[in-house]
Amino acid sequence: MSDRVEENLKAVRHRIEAACQASGRKKEEVKLLLATKTVPLEKLRSAIRAGGALFGENKVQELRGKYADMQEYKEVEWHFIGHLQTNKVKDVVKYVTMIHSVDRLKLGQALHTQLQKENKRMDILVQINTSCEESKFGARPEDALELVEQLSQFNSLRVRGLMTIGKLNATSDETRHCFRLLKQIQSRIAAQNIPGVEIEILSMGMSGDFEVAIEEGATIVRVGTTIFGERELPDCYYWNEKAGSPD
Repeated sequence: MSDRVEENLKAVRHRIEAACQASGRKKEEVKLLLATKTVPLEKLRSAIRAGGALFGENKVQELRGKYADMQEYKEVEWHFIGHLQTNKVKDVVKYVTMIHSVDRLKLGQALHTQLQKENKRMDILVQINTSCEESKFGARPEDALELVEQLSQFNSLRVRGLMTIGKLNATSDETRHCFRLLKQIQSRIAAQNIPGVEIEILSMGMSGDFEVAIEEGATIVRVGTTIFGERELPDCYYWNEKAGSPD
């Protein structure tokens, strides 16, 4: 099992390097985040032995358990990449250095309030629903600039960039459109020179489309199944969480 994870991780790195080369980019411009949802600890340890150090979780409860069980790995950096409910903010800020999924002002306010209590600052990405699918979270593309401006008023939050999820079960062209749109939104926001906002990060691309994302400007790609193997539950279990969400 460990050999397979290490081989897969090596292969993904080669694919990232090839995609960067094909699009005239330096491989250092793209970080590989390992999406660890439902991945058992032994596979995570195998990834660490192979040099994996940036992990991303979708569920706060799972993050809490893995963080506690992997305290000896000081080199590991955790990000939160799933939908975040305001009642989970107190927990998540204990464990992560960046949240990729800030998609509404209410969440920004909740994060700011908690971070002020703890005298902390947090790097965040603003999630944009570039596919405009009703089932997905994320601010509408036309609301992105306003949301970034609003979030920039919270001095405990550092807006570092944007995140999106490509259209699921889509053609390559449809997925590319989502990524290209995020890059365009990034350029429009950057042109405003909003005080305190650094908009250089684009978190986009997963196992099925990370090479397209790199071609369109991704600086972080979130890869799970290609490295760790297929999960028992489909991706919609993790990404489509609108039903029953309290906020």
